Amino acid sequence: MSYAIILVGGKQYRVSEGETLLVDRLADDAGATLSLSPMLVGGDGEPQLSPDGVTVTATLEEHVRGPKIRIGKYRPKKGYRRHTGFRSSLSRIRIESIGGRQQRRRPAAKTEEAAPAEETPKGMPKGYADMTVAQINEAAPDWNRPMLEAALEYERAHADRKGAVGAIESALQAKEEAG
Repeated sequence: MSYAIILVGGKQYRVSEGETLLVDRLADDAGATLSLSPMLVGGDGEPQLSPDGVTVTATLEEHVRGPKIRIGKYRPKKGYRRHTGFRSSLSRIRIESIGGRQQRRRPAAKTEEAAPAEETPKGMPKGYADMTVAQINEAAPDWNRPMLEAALEYERAHADRKGAVGAIESALQAKEEAG
């Protein structure tokens, strides 16, 4: 599984393996291993709502304090001024694994014997496969024609997301009208 949505302290977080995030203070000590049940798991095909037998393993790295927030109250013409501050208590956790498998380490150097990566069209924008439809919609007008064509080819062959295809086609049409 490439990502999961977990519930910690009444808030939902989208997490991936190896990710570090700040959550509301947890009662466990630093160094403790947490076993969280995900609300949704996705990335390898169809997303699964409330998957059975899948757990997210996390390590509590440390307890920290958030940035100080200054609060001021003021009433005009009355001489009323009050100042207070607030710092939230947070815990930093690292996601070790999703679905019970350990985080895989990347090899330091690529070898010729390694299996070839999935075929992607030449000239595709960097990190396109991990982009959301909203990110594609934002970035597509800035891409050149070969990048747009490669992204459109990839989208039709793999994900076929209607919003992404529409954003790429409209950016291609704008490029044709402009030049």
